[in-house]
Amino acid sequence: MNCILKYSFSLLSLLACSACDNDGIDVLDIEIPDGYALSAGTSTNFLNSSLAYDTPADWVSGSYESRFNQGDRLYDDVRTSGNEHGGGLGPVYAGYSCGSCHRNAGRTKPSLWSEGGSGSYGFSSMLVYISRKNGAFFQNYGRVLHDQAIYGVKPEGKLAVEYIKEAFSFPDGEKYELCKPVYTISEWYAEEIKPEDLFCTVRIPLRHVGMGQMMALDPIEIEALAAKSNYPEYGISGRCNYIMERGVRSLGLSGNKAQHADLTVELGFSSDMGATNSRYPEEICEGQIQMDQGSMMGLSYDQLDINTEDMENVDLYLQSLSVPARRNVKDPQVVKGEQNFYKAKCHLCHVTTLHTKPRGTTLLNNTQLPWLGRQTIHPYSDYLIHDMGSETMGVGLNDNYVSGLARGNEWRTTPLWGIGLQEKVNGHTYFLHDGRARNLVEAIMWHGGEGEASKNLFKKMNKEDRDALIAFINSL
Repeated sequence: MNCILKYSFSLLSLLACSACDNDGIDVLDIEIPDGYALSAGTSTNFLNSSLAYDTPADWVSGSYESRFNQGDRLYDDVRTSGNEHGGGLGPVYAGYSCGSCHRNAGRTKPSLWSEGGSGSYGFSSMLVYISRKNGAFFQNYGRVLHDQAIYGVKPEGKLAVEYIKEAFSFPDGEKYELCKPVYTISEWYAEEIKPEDLFCTVRIPLRHVGMGQMMALDPIEIEALAAKSNYPEYGISGRCNYIMERGVRSLGLSGNKAQHADLTVELGFSSDMGATNSRYPEEICEGQIQMDQGSMMGLSYDQLDINTEDMENVDLYLQSLSVPARRNVKDPQVVKGEQNFYKAKCHLCHVTTLHTKPRGTTLLNNTQLPWLGRQTIHPYSDYLIHDMGSETMGVGLNDNYVSGLARGNEWRTTPLWGIGLQEKVNGHTYFLHDGRARNLVEAIMWHGGEGEASKNLFKKMNKEDRDALIAFINSL
């Protein structure tokens, strides 16, 4: 073995036993090979538990460990509606902490399926984007409908969803179902927006796996992928999303449509929780009646709710999280599934191997993380945007929402690393941007546009081969 890694726990002691239990944390009982099993180089972990997404990389030590822990607490701690330390929630919001939507740094189970839309208990674990059909925002609402509010304040509206279900069959007779969401909004705090003038799209949380590696990606490599990502025989042609942030034109990497150049920590505190900060000093409901309602509840708006140092600690926490290693890499079904992954041409978009910049990353307040530099990583994504087809049942995923250069039918290739542990970390298998897919088979069968060829190749496989491909994805 050529891997020479040091870990904060004793790797040798873990590998010396089968199915060891380290204070209740399961670890892998396989020999760890070189290459793809080391998903994120020196930031790889070997956990097979609910903490697989939420564990620091081994290089986190000293003052960085202290700051990591501070960022972890800020990420998880419930914010309150007062103005004291840890306050700043609201007046309207979507979640009461980062961790409320990203439980264990993953994807909290969405309330769409469990509660039919906007959730109770102060969060919904989703964002509801709204716009006019001409792309403009509504003056009294903005880009996000905040469906939660502090006591005594009225939310902007409430979301409901119904699923139109349609049954399909693979050529060998096995049945599957696709569920198309139909959204309606009620209880508007101001004027009611007519459905015929409304575009509404929903986002469930992304897994916070590999955030540091993503930010350390070499943009030259991503742009080179876009230049050569043209496979006319399969209808594939990925492209970069470029956006303007802080007055600088940058390559987009973060978000469902690669619509951000950073991890949007400051935007998350502002838009998701209503916590003002130096980058977003205005309340998200500035000019709305909720401001007056909040004042009546004792809120003061003459101070920032969270400082830049604290936000950078959250940024450090996110970028310092380790990435789970692949599992069951020698299982015959997984080996066969990997072959089928290539046969279905999934790898043309879900690119297996990328590299990070020599100097690693720079956090939002200029702290350097050089440990993320010069790494070979295996995210199974090209981080490019691709046409995923029209919003027709079983054909594609157009949501009519433009983000940067990304049109409504274009989505960033979802990184697959860690995906097989989502059920263990978060207790569910809802996938795609809005959680409409209840399992990986449904997620594949929703692919349209540039994903159509791979979907059809998967569809033509026999059940044994399809199951093997799913087993391979679950090993990532």
